[in-house]
Amino acid sequence: MENVTLDEVDRGLLHALQVDGRASFSRIAEVLGVSDQRVARRYRRLRSSGAVRVVGVVDRQRLGHQSWAIRLRCTPDAGASIAEALARRPDTFWVHLLSGGTEISCGAIQRLDREREPLLLTKLARTNRVLAVSAHRTLHMFVGGRIGWAGLAALSADQVAHLRAGRVYGPRDTAEHVTLGPGDDALLAELSRDGRTGHADLAAATGWSESTVRRRMDQLCAAGALFFDMDVLPQLLDYRVEAQLWMSVPPADLDATGRALAEHPEVAFAGATTGPTNLAASVVCRDDTAFYRYLTDSLGALPAIRHIETAPIIRTIKRAGAGLTS
Repeated sequence: MENVTLDEVDRGLLHALQVDGRASFSRIAEVLGVSDQRVARRYRRLRSSGAVRVVGVVDRQRLGHQSWAIRLRCTPDAGASIAEALARRPDTFWVHLLSGGTEISCGAIQRLDREREPLLLTKLARTNRVLAVSAHRTLHMFVGGRIGWAGLAALSADQVAHLRAGRVYGPRDTAEHVTLGPGDDALLAELSRDGRTGHADLAAATGWSESTVRRRMDQLCAAGALFFDMDVLPQLLDYRVEAQLWMSVPPADLDATGRALAEHPEVAFAGATTGPTNLAASVVCRDDTAFYRYLTDSLGALPAIRHIETAPIIRTIKRAGAGLTS
């Protein structure tokens, strides 16, 4: 990633893209009080640096899929190669190398509409370099996906409301499933690579007309099956330490604790899971001192957390679905 220094306009642009990843440059410019050309120029600079991109993301639950968090403990010589192999798989959507290269964590999809498709766990190479494997279902997300990272906040409530006006997404917490039709896979594949791909390019990829592309995207968004996420490398915001946390919380306190984590600017992801720990989080901090203070002060102030396990992320192999690396 090239060295990029952010100013107030850049930070406002990043927050605007988190609110609505496909908002036009003119709409963002109106909110920020600058010219369209300035916004477009700043976006192109950030996008070409490799630090920022907008991605189209499917709500896996709405498509009848399950989301799994997988942890592998391996020998130090095998960590990088196994992580890279996992990142190449289409059923993983993030892959991290942890703890000096001796541990890997990844998110994986299990498609319930394919009854005979085996879980990723059954496909992992049987090798003595993998020392332990565990998998836990992600049941609910408090931060991540459609629930934006508080660390990007730069706009006022009125500015956010203006950006959200007219944007229609279906509800998150529903059991209703959405069935994809012919051409949807091609549409979603293009959007997973670049959520701001123009309608003309999407039409060429799907074989549809531009009006059909617009209509189908609106339908998928309104049904809650498609949303747009703004993926940013934490280093761009001067966060140099990333870590994963696994916490144990009494069930009666799980929701309140997860909602409290969602208010912390250090928390980029938080979700309730199955397994011996029931609350997982990814955090970003300025440095080790800030990470220590976050653990002792912010997390220490949440009395329901009974146990916590931490693992520093030393390398991200895949993030936000389609293989952005850092």
